[in-house]
Amino acid sequence: MLIKEIIDCLEQFAPLSLQESYDNCGLIVGSDRTEISQALVTLDCTEEVVDEAIKNGCNLIIAHHPIVFGGLKKLNGKNYIERTVIKAIQHNIAIYAIHTNLDNVIQGVNAKIAEKLGLTQTRVLLPKSGLLMQLSTYVPHQHLETLRNALFAAGAGSIGNYSECSFVAEGQGTFKAEGGAQPFVGILNERHFESESKLEVVFPSYLLNKIYSALKQAHPYEEVAYNLIQLSNAFQEVGAGLVGELPEPMEEQEFLAYLKAKMELKSIRYTSFKDKKISKVALCGGAGSFLLKQAIGAGAQAYVSADFKYHEFFDAEKHLMIADIGHYESEKFTKSLICEVILKKFPTFAILLSKTDTNPVNYYF
Repeated sequence: MLIKEIIDCLEQFAPLSLQESYDNCGLIVGSDRTEISQALVTLDCTEEVVDEAIKNGCNLIIAHHPIVFGGLKKLNGKNYIERTVIKAIQHNIAIYAIHTNLDNVIQGVNAKIAEKLGLTQTRVLLPKSGLLMQLSTYVPHQHLETLRNALFAAGAGSIGNYSECSFVAEGQGTFKAEGGAQPFVGILNERHFESESKLEVVFPSYLLNKIYSALKQAHPYEEVAYNLIQLSNAFQEVGAGLVGELPEPMEEQEFLAYLKAKMELKSIRYTSFKDKKISKVALCGGAGSFLLKQAIGAGAQAYVSADFKYHEFFDAEKHLMIADIGHYESEKFTKSLICEVILKKFPTFAILLSKTDTNPVNYYF
């Protein structure tokens, strides 16, 4: 198996196009044409993690956080980033990062936290806009179902909890085949009238190549007439954070104990109690203070995230309780998520969860 096959699996689940503009996801070190031995999955790629990969015979490290965020102008080993990259190159170990693209998919990092907390009826807290496209095309009536099924199989027609969504209008098309054309119907140099169906479907823009390929292969015409429109609608399956319902309402103190146990935490920073039972919980893995207004707007009684600054705790006011559980602590189960994604497609693949604790924050009790 090549490293590319693992990358394709991960990027089918969390496309690279969904990463934030500041991010640096993808293959950072190495070639995707390298034959893979074993993979080591970690939250952060450090020198110690590379040592662990060497010890276990792994030539691919899959990390949540990219070891390189900005550009590297020199490789002199003067900091941990340069030393980590140098060591990986010396030992022919590839490094792949799957960061904000995994944060942004509805089944990603936040879904894993929601699973740990037993949340139901989950939805994206801040859906992204500008990621949807609409395809309109025209096809002879008798070929409508074949084309529609091909587009559905390529990923078109999914809207929220609904799949195989489309719209069809009936009409009459005209064309005149000229020159060296080989028309599917009609006669050269004569106007042809054909009863056609106008088929419309919506799909995420990162599937454009796949959708176009399915259109060309399943459509009977030599020249396919179609329109593509970029939509401004929010895409409910991609975005930041999640909000969902607890198995049952809890008192605030009870919820904190529940959160600590389920997320296996040493401590929690939290705002004052609001004398409200907690039934709806908003969450965001990693630094999530930017979603506080959305958490309040969603009607959550608690917002679980990390990296809140002192003054940001005041912004909760009387609306909800902030539970800051720590950056590493909020994302540590991401390693298991990555493994699950890979093993679902390659159940016999050799993959290891890193045993190196890469959390740079320590606690004194």
